[in-house]
Amino acid sequence: MTEPLLRVKNLTKNFEVGGGFLAREKHVVHAVDNVSFDIQPGETLGLVGESGSGKSTTGRCILRLVEPSGGEVWFEGRSVTELDVSAFRSLCRDMQIIFQDPFASLNPRMTVGAIIGEALTIHNLAPSKAAFRERVVSLLERSASNRTTCAATRTNFPAASASASGSRAHSRSSRS
Repeated sequence: MTEPLLRVKNLTKNFEVGGGFLAREKHVVHAVDNVSFDIQPGETLGLVGESGSGKSTTGRCILRLVEPSGGEVWFEGRSVTELDVSAFRSLCRDMQIIFQDPFASLNPRMTVGAIIGEALTIHNLAPSKAAFRERVVSLLERSASNRTTCAATRTNFPAASASASGSRAHSRSSRS
């Protein structure tokens, strides 16, 4: 068997609440408690659970948008939790979280091309406007889209929904 693309081992995130100036006690909220999983290249994992169950916090901890309280995260054989800032910044180009509510995470005023191109701009991956456009079109074509989708708004596209059996999810397309 090959090395997992992503390995998460005993991931934990606790938040302290209370204990302010007038509060007597601090309480600890266990948002994520000993989560472990491996994702092999080509696999997709869907985290499914009730609101407040720690799905988004798990994703944020994996990407170190929120520092985990404990556990290990490995991506392509490198420890995400132990990387320095510059090494982690270069690794971020290859990692992304997709939240379950696209209307809260995507700007409806932006085109699909602009949304895809945002990462190119943030990571300085397109040296010119022509290179930017060509890279966006290439990414859209790789995702079975075509050149006309680059100017369309995201609300014109089928939404992906996930159904889960156990912890694995398979994507299917549905009209929104």
